[in-house]
Amino acid sequence: MELPHLPLIIFALLFTQLTSASGGKILVFPLDGSHWVNMKVLIEELHAKGHEVTVIRASDSWYISEKSPLYTSVTLTSPNGFEQNFEKFLSRQLEIRLRNRGKHTSFWTHIWTRIEMERVVVEQFSQFHKGMSEMVIQMFEDKDLMQSLHEAKYDVVLTDPGIGGGAMLARWLQVPLVFNVRWTIQGEAHLLIAPSPLSYIPFTATELTDKMTFPQRMLNVFSYILGMHTMSYITEPHYKPIVKKYFGPDADYSTFFLDADIWLMRNDFVFEFPRPTMPNIVYMGGFQCKPAKPLPADLEEFVQSSGDHGVIIMTLGTLVGEIPQDIAEEIAAAFAQLPQKVVWRYTGQRPANLGNNTLMVNWLPQKDLLGHPKTRVFVAHGGTNGVQEAIYHGVPIVGLPLFFDQPDNLSRIRAKGGAVIVDIAVLDRHIFADALMTALHNSSYRENMQTLSRLHRDQPMKPLDQAVFWIEYVMRHKGARHLQTQANKMSWFVYSSMDVIAALLTVVLLLTFTCFSIVRLLWRIIFAGKKLKPE
Repeated sequence: MELPHLPLIIFALLFTQLTSASGGKILVFPLDGSHWVNMKVLIEELHAKGHEVTVIRASDSWYISEKSPLYTSVTLTSPNGFEQNFEKFLSRQLEIRLRNRGKHTSFWTHIWTRIEMERVVVEQFSQFHKGMSEMVIQMFEDKDLMQSLHEAKYDVVLTDPGIGGGAMLARWLQVPLVFNVRWTIQGEAHLLIAPSPLSYIPFTATELTDKMTFPQRMLNVFSYILGMHTMSYITEPHYKPIVKKYFGPDADYSTFFLDADIWLMRNDFVFEFPRPTMPNIVYMGGFQCKPAKPLPADLEEFVQSSGDHGVIIMTLGTLVGEIPQDIAEEIAAAFAQLPQKVVWRYTGQRPANLGNNTLMVNWLPQKDLLGHPKTRVFVAHGGTNGVQEAIYHGVPIVGLPLFFDQPDNLSRIRAKGGAVIVDIAVLDRHIFADALMTALHNSSYRENMQTLSRLHRDQPMKPLDQAVFWIEYVMRHKGARHLQTQANKMSWFVYSSMDVIAALLTVVLLLTFTCFSIVRLLWRIIFAGKKLKPE
C-alpha cells in the first residue's frame, strides 16, 4: 500500500533531527514576578528553535513553575518567604504615600514622606538581596548540584542581573554570559557600562527629561550620587562576601557584575531619551509585544456594545489587584460619568457606585484589548511591559504610578506627548475624570502614541528575533569579548584620564617654573651687569 504523504513525513522527521542537533544548552537564572514574564518569552522562542533550557528557580516562586514543557527546572530552597514579605512591602509603601491624602501638606511633609518611603524600599530590598545571597551560597555549597551543572556543559548563561546569582554562576562555570536587563543590582544598566553625562541623561526616579535647567541638573547630580551610594548599601554587604569566598580576594567586585558578553536591553530609543551606548548593548524594547488575538466571545460582545464611544481598559499590574476602597470609589464614580465602556481588572471589594458601563474582572487579556480597534485609553500603573505594549498598539495612557520605575516610565511617555499622569495621593473623581477626558478628546495624545507605534514597528528585524539572534551568536562564538569595552576594568581615575591630566599639569607647571626661573636668572644677570658699569 502506497503512502502519499511518506516523503513529507520523512522530511519532517529529518528537519526535527536537524533542529535538535543544532540546538544548544542554555542555563537560565531568572528574577521572578513581572521580570519572569519577560524571560519566559525568550525561553519560549529559544525552545521553539530547538535549544535545551534549564531554569534555576526558588522553591517559593510566584510564576516560575517547577514543571514545564519549555524547560527543565532546578529548585533551590528559598530562605525567607519573599512573596509574602513583598506583598506587605507594597501595602506599606502605598500606606505611607496615601497617609496625608486629602490634607493640605507642606513642602517638608512631602519631603519626609519621600524619605520614609525610600527607607522602607532600602530595608525591604536589602532583605530581598540577603535572601538571594543565602540561596546562592546554598547553591555553591551543594557540591553534587555544582558538579552536575559543570558536567552539563552549558553553552551560555542567560540571567536577569536584578539579582546577582546568574553572573556568579556563569563565572564559576566559565560560560559566556547574556543579560536580559534594564536594572541590575548596581543600578540602571546604561549608567554602569555606557558614558552617561548627567547634563542630559536623567537619573532613575527623578522624572526629568534630557532637557534640564540648571536646578534640575543639580538635582540630577545629587540624585545620582545618593542613588548609586544607596544601591551599594543595599547589595554590596550581601554579594561581596560571596565573591570573595568563592572567587578569591583578587576578584574585582566593582566589575564582577559587568562582565556579560551581550546586554539585551528591555527598552529602545522610541521609549528612551537619546544617549551614548555600547556595541554589546542590544535593544529589544517591546520584544514581548504581539498582534492582538480575538477576544473571548463575552468580552468581545461587551466591547462591541460601546459603539462609537469605544472602550477604556484599566489595570494596575499583576502585583496590585486592589487599592484603598475610597480611591476605588472615586475611580468608579469617574468611570460612571463617561459614555465609554470600561474593562477594569480589580480584585478588591466592588465599589458601591460602579456604573453600568464598567465591567470588573479578575483578569484581562491586556495585549489583545490594547490591540482592539475600539480601545481608546489605557489606565495603567506604568510598568515597563504595559507601557511598551501601549506604544506597540498606539494607545494613549492615563498613568497612576505607584512604585519603583513606574513614575519614570510614565514621565518619558508624557514627555513624548502620549500620557496624562495623575498622582494617586490627590486623586478624586473630578481630577481623574478630567485626565480621562483629556486623553480621550485631545487628539494629540492618540496621534503621538500612533507615531511612537510606527517608529517602534519600523525595524529591519523584530526585537524578539534580534534578541534570540544575539543569544545564539554568543553560543556560536563562545562569547562576544570583542564587543566589550575596556572601560569596565578601569578605575574612575583612569577612565576620566585624571592621571593624564595630572601628568600634563605637572609638565606645564614644571615648564612654567623653569621658564620663570630662567627669566628671573637673566634679569638678575642683566640688572647686576648694569650696576657694575663705571660712571
